[in-house]
Amino acid sequence: MSTPFTTLPRPFEVKSLSSLAIEILRTADGSKKARLSHLAAETWRHESLSIGKAQPPDRPFRPTMPDLLPPNEMPRRRGQSVEARAALLHAVLHIELNAIDLAWDMIARFTGQELPKAFYDDWVQVGDEEAKHFDLLSARLQNLGYRYGDFPAHDGLWEAALSTRHDFAARLAIVPMVLEARGLDVTPAMIKRFGKMDDQESVNVLKIILNEEIGHVAIGNRWFQYHCQNHNLEPLAYWQAMVEKFFKGRLKPPFNENARDAAGMPSEYYLPLVITEPKKPIKNGKF
Repeated sequence: MSTPFTTLPRPFEVKSLSSLAIEILRTADGSKKARLSHLAAETWRHESLSIGKAQPPDRPFRPTMPDLLPPNEMPRRRGQSVEARAALLHAVLHIELNAIDLAWDMIARFTGQELPKAFYDDWVQVGDEEAKHFDLLSARLQNLGYRYGDFPAHDGLWEAALSTRHDFAARLAIVPMVLEARGLDVTPAMIKRFGKMDDQESVNVLKIILNEEIGHVAIGNRWFQYHCQNHNLEPLAYWQAMVEKFFKGRLKPPFNENARDAAGMPSEYYLPLVITEPKKPIKNGKF
């Protein structure tokens, strides 16, 4: 039975939603960051808070480990050993830590956009679910004998956040609609890989993440569409222009077309931006 909200300890002073977001961004430890994310979401849902205004840090606070390497220097995660499986899960765990911060940074950074309450409801939900994913992966990693920080990671996600920190539409276009959408493409292959290793516990966690990340991409898409409607912009052409301007490189196939369609991103958005002809689409109905 869950603990009633009124008895939950809250190690922060509740001033506004933005102040809660800043508290999370200024928390370095991953597990504490996830816990605060859950508590902030519950506070938003149960109390009448103002949105407030705040200046988030350009970079969220982070623990001293893991070592952050350039993406091209990351070691390959091959094999079927426990260490190899843990390294792959650790990579996803690091992405989820970034995703917690990205959700709350979205809330704190763009409070001056005169956005409706539904926008904040959506991104609070994203922050809460990303924290859930962090918790699930942390628990699975610990079951394998490892913890966050035991393997190196890269900083590509937050580099994208930095490059879009002054542009609301660009942040939506690049972070949820490119980078998180990429997660929809690669997760089915990870699920298949863990399935072949008879690691059903990891499969179950990744399936939960895949299903909920479809909703996160859809949320990014929804608010990008909202921005375009309010500024008389054609969404498809404007999204492609944002990707050309702010995303390094071209989009890479294969694409999980089923999941992208479910998130409201049909192939006419991304196929014109690929490097080569797309490979056979991933079907994510059964694994």
